[in-house]
Amino acid sequence: MDHSADNLTLKKYLSLVAQKKLSPKEYLLSRIEKIKNDKKNDKKINAVIDFDEQGSLQTLKENSAIENSFLKGATILIKDNMNLKGRPVNCSSKLLDGYIAPYTATACENLLQDGAVLLGRCNMDEFAMGSSTETSAFGITRNPINLDYVPGGSSGGSAASVAADYCLASLGSDTGGSIRQPASCCGVVGLKPTYGTVSRYGLVAFASSLDQIGPLTKTVEDSALLLNSLAGHDPLDSTSKKIAKINYTQGIEDSLQGKKIGFPIEYFENKDLDSEIRSNLEKVLDFFKKQQCEVIEISLKNTFEYSMACYYITNTAEASSNLARFDSIRYGRRAEGCSSLEDVYLKSRFEGFGEEVKRRILLGTHVLSSGFYDAYYNKAQQIRKLINFEFEEIFKNCDVVFAPVMAQKVFKLGEKIHDPIQMYLSDLYTTSANLSGHPAISIPCGKDSNGLPISFQLIGKKFLERDLFHFGNIFEMEF
Repeated sequence: MDHSADNLTLKKYLSLVAQKKLSPKEYLLSRIEKIKNDKKNDKKINAVIDFDEQGSLQTLKENSAIENSFLKGATILIKDNMNLKGRPVNCSSKLLDGYIAPYTATACENLLQDGAVLLGRCNMDEFAMGSSTETSAFGITRNPINLDYVPGGSSGGSAASVAADYCLASLGSDTGGSIRQPASCCGVVGLKPTYGTVSRYGLVAFASSLDQIGPLTKTVEDSALLLNSLAGHDPLDSTSKKIAKINYTQGIEDSLQGKKIGFPIEYFENKDLDSEIRSNLEKVLDFFKKQQCEVIEISLKNTFEYSMACYYITNTAEASSNLARFDSIRYGRRAEGCSSLEDVYLKSRFEGFGEEVKRRILLGTHVLSSGFYDAYYNKAQQIRKLINFEFEEIFKNCDVVFAPVMAQKVFKLGEKIHDPIQMYLSDLYTTSANLSGHPAISIPCGKDSNGLPISFQLIGKKFLERDLFHFGNIFEMEF
């Protein structure tokens, strides 16, 4: 293997290919070899659960005919909840064992049309429900930085594949932090775009009003480059917004002088915020002050106090509704020895769904049931409007909001899997951006005493991802 192909950013790869110093085929074959080597190890990272060597080489050959190919055969991996025609899509669940995608998700189609190669699928928490990639039917994924630790979730495989250098970038989905939290755990950049910026057509829905596809990359600029391909209106997705085409890399090296950063006091007064994370983030804030940014103390009291409860009522309710179609009649795994239609439903879903998925379906069915709908679901939607209003008021005076990604350091495999409440608290700082629909990005900024990454989060105004890239890129260039 030519090690000159290792540890390349997307930008560097595109530059080398343009200069004919690296061939896309050479790079693709080197990534396939890396993935194969991992599968031979006893203690696997297990980030990639399926890859199509021959199909990806054929795609690369076909892409060579695309004029002005923007992504020039760039090797990208996708999360196992995105349809790619002719390939399996299982959402890392036994229930979808054997299911083959009949069409390609729009986000994936956009990448293919721009010349990318989609090599394979990444492991994830079953149906995107989890924060550690320990609920997958394909087994756990390990953090490439330290194999005894979790890679985060639910897009843990996508984050780990970028950190392990199996690809230039990957796609994940973010329902309550499922791109940003694993990006933080694995020391890569994770973006949740504004809701409606990237088409959800072809993404297997968990919670339809919260889910958003986004990139995981090695740098902020790579994230901007990928969003140039991913973003755009899609008539096949009713939640897709009609927005003008934007070059997200434009202006990301400009001065930050005079820009305003919101500092939410409740987020940093939280007694559960780890002292190492707090100290590291204070250094990042000092950096932005030296860039002559104005740091404004703000209050997100309602957001901090109510977002977790609001999020878990909303996501379980929508999961209960969305997962009702998995009945093992039209597609998916069907239990054997069933004597009636009801038996098929009960046995297949009991055998096919994992513990966490069952838990959320039950919770969601409860909050939507007669007698509880008004007390829980309706109240949660009122709180959701309040959270959005609180952010909109803040953004009248700020360009971005600065926040932690996680309250606690990266945790070990097995440490929280049997304590659902502790696992849910991993999303403490990330759920609000999904509830309000605002864009947010996770950016690495240091390491803790265990040598595991620490990241900070920037939340921006709707459809102004370019502001996030601007702040993040200056930080990466200078810090």
